[in-house]
Amino acid sequence: MCFSPGADAVVGGIVVVVGADALRQVREPKQILIASLPVLFGLHQLDEAFVWLGLQGRVAESIERISIWGYLLFALALLPALVPLAVLAVERSPLRRRVIGLLALLGIGVGVSLGVSLFQGSVNAAIDGRYVAYDVSALSQGRQLTALYVVAACGALVACSYRDLFALGLMNLVAVPVLMWLTVSGFVSLWCFWAAIVSVVIDFHLRRTARDQESHAVGVLNVT
Repeated sequence: MCFSPGADAVVGGIVVVVGADALRQVREPKQILIASLPVLFGLHQLDEAFVWLGLQGRVAESIERISIWGYLLFALALLPALVPLAVLAVERSPLRRRVIGLLALLGIGVGVSLGVSLFQGSVNAAIDGRYVAYDVSALSQGRQLTALYVVAACGALVACSYRDLFALGLMNLVAVPVLMWLTVSGFVSLWCFWAAIVSVVIDFHLRRTARDQESHAVGVLNVT
């Protein structure tokens, strides 16, 4: 979510490029899910650009509705499960895997609950100052589910043994409340820029991991 269709489109395009680089760093199948997150974040931003354009009457209403549904399904139904599952896939510590596994189950539950809510009532969007306000009429317990959403997604990162992902989790715990306040207050929405920062951190983590694995492989070859 960003403050204009142009910002969504530009930042989304940049994040997709970062995501493509992240996918290039994959060395093991278990890294695919976390490496895919930046590309998904970028496509998510590009999708919202069409929501903006639809609400401004610059594209067909059918495109606007598809874009609204695509945006909400990813943000509410998929993302709370994807993040902890991605972290779970790469975690090495058995104890931490159990903790992250529980958070993944929580994320799946939150995603299912939010996803069901999308189909139980009306779904609308409107431009409210410098952000798009989404309204899901059936989401009566939004605050409780939002709190569990943050616990699942941020908690999984904080519980991770990789220092890059752990730091990202701590950063999220600080950034998410600030970004929510900026959006709800009507000041400005900067979620797209945060998605870009998160994507860069993930790309950096995968680059460093690939470099470490290659160095280790070279060391083993030298020893043998």
